[in-house]
Amino acid sequence: MGKTVELLEAKGIVKTFPGVKALSGVDFSVSAGEVHALMGENGAGKSTLVKIITGVYRKDAGEIIFNGKSISPGSTLEAEQCGISTVYQEVNLVPELSVAENICLGRQPKKLGFISWGGVRKRAVEALKRLELDIDVSKNLSYYSIAIQQLIAIARALDIDSKLLILDEPTSSLDEKEVAELFKMLKKLRGQGLGIVFITHFLDQVYQISDRITILRDGGKVGTFEAARLPRLEMVGRMIGKDPEQVKSMEKKREIRKVAGKEFLKAEGIGRKGMLFPMALEIREGEIIGLAGLLGSGRSETARMLFGVDPSDSGKLSIGGADTDISSPKKAVKNGIAMTAEDRKVTGIISDLTIRENIVLALQARAGAFRTYTLKEQYALADKFIKALGIKTPDADQLIKNLSGGNQQKALLARWLAMEPRLFMLDEPTRGIDVGAKAEIEKVMDELCEKGMALLFISSEMEEVSRNCDRVMVLRDRRKIGEISGEDISLQAIMKMIAE
Repeated sequence: MGKTVELLEAKGIVKTFPGVKALSGVDFSVSAGEVHALMGENGAGKSTLVKIITGVYRKDAGEIIFNGKSISPGSTLEAEQCGISTVYQEVNLVPELSVAENICLGRQPKKLGFISWGGVRKRAVEALKRLELDIDVSKNLSYYSIAIQQLIAIARALDIDSKLLILDEPTSSLDEKEVAELFKMLKKLRGQGLGIVFITHFLDQVYQISDRITILRDGGKVGTFEAARLPRLEMVGRMIGKDPEQVKSMEKKREIRKVAGKEFLKAEGIGRKGMLFPMALEIREGEIIGLAGLLGSGRSETARMLFGVDPSDSGKLSIGGADTDISSPKKAVKNGIAMTAEDRKVTGIISDLTIRENIVLALQARAGAFRTYTLKEQYALADKFIKALGIKTPDADQLIKNLSGGNQQKALLARWLAMEPRLFMLDEPTRGIDVGAKAEIEKVMDELCEKGMALLFISSEMEEVSRNCDRVMVLRDRRKIGEISGEDISLQAIMKMIAE
């Protein structure tokens, strides 16, 4: 691209929250008539930057120049008045209201002090015409598909004569045909001179639609690149903080530990519309199989599907060679499957309960109201796992919220291990804990594996996946793209497969 006049220039943006520097002097610019992808893994700073540009947060330092003028929006309304609109991943509209009402909500045309409903409908039709969308604006929003609702949300954003449109994961609930339709509209808007910020985790889509790519990592700017001149492998490496050329020399020789036992779970063509494309997978006793991929690739979604939280709506699944229906977590537990979710504070620990109460929770839930565990049984169980897993606590009656992150994670492992599962799915078990605690968790995984348990391991740290797993299933853009096993597993091999 040649020299262009920037529509938006964010210079040296700094934002600090208690104990966390979310943005440290970030520069970001968008030109009129371009689609600019904003990329980065969890905690990179993308959301914080967008919220500052759109007036949700106040910046601590830096300057925002928009359309040639310095601005400092203190609310989304002020940002909209400047000509900046945002469309979020979840359609932020009112399903019970009509399309016309949603498009004009809060800014309805009036006549003699009363809402002009004819004017509302006319304005809505004109807004949709810009997207070449001809629908009945009198129907409720809920009447239309998610894809159409997404376009309606964009029409609402453009209704205020926006010059900059920020799209935050707009394709997360769309299928390939719907994505193609959305991109057709975005290319038309780009041709009309609109500046578009596109936030996504889907690599294929970045290269389909983007002119430039800005990568953030750990609150800092890695760089801005022309999409056509940034190889995928280089982009993946920059996002995770690894130089692809140096990865090979950094890696240690993997120790091939074992030969896996008999098949425990086999899936053929399982998937869920709008969440995961159909895939095949096999998990054997006594092995650790890893799920590798960037954020948004479908790692956690795969585990949630296997655990029945978001059950598959296609294909078939068998356990021990017998066809099995896992349409709920209760059925998963009944079939010997356990799972710890990635956010232990939200979906894991019950912070105001003791370690003992947290450990016995799942076992008691399975037993039901008519089989209660005595205090003696509870203490015996808790003490057993506190000792076995090395949970650092004076006693089992400590509140779990008083433990370190690593010890909280061990208590969650204990909760499920008490049920003696055959397959244990661990989603980000080492996130937010120190190096020593990580090593202890990895040691526990090895010991469970040696005892014949099957483990499914998910981590955003690809080094952890390559170091700990016997097989690695690689995901990209919500689909399985391949597997690596044994001596072939390496950080370089995983990154290369993601980027291909």
